Amino acid sequence: MNKRKIILCVDDEPMILKSLKTELSQVFGEEYLIELAESGEEALEILEELALSQSDTLLVISDWLMPNMKGDEFLMEVHKNYPKIGKIMLSGQADPQAIERVRSKAMGAFISKPWNKEGLKQAIVKHIHIA
Repeated sequence: MNKRKIILCVDDEPMILKSLKTELSQVFGEEYLIELAESGEEALEILEELALSQSDTLLVISDWLMPNMKGDEFLMEVHKNYPKIGKIMLSGQADPQAIERVRSKAMGAFISKPWNKEGLKQAIVKHIHIA
């Protein structure tokens, strides 16, 4: 049986999650399952469940400005616990230090909101393949 290939999107704004899922499903829908979480804490629980179910989570895309756990903190946890998962921060409000932490320590990319569909697609393909 083939493992399910997962892209996990994390944002506290449901409309952003819906937009991401719609766009990513159009581009990657046949190849990847798009999972959604509204917080870093929820996303970490999902990642743990997916790991136990033998799913292959290839990438997480996270907003930066979320209640409780910020996106850079979440991506650092992902990097610590799941170092092979690709990481992208998607935000219109991230501070320069948060961006640098993600790029240097969590080895991820930063994409500004509103995102360019083609740019997001290219970053996803790149980070899935280097994960």
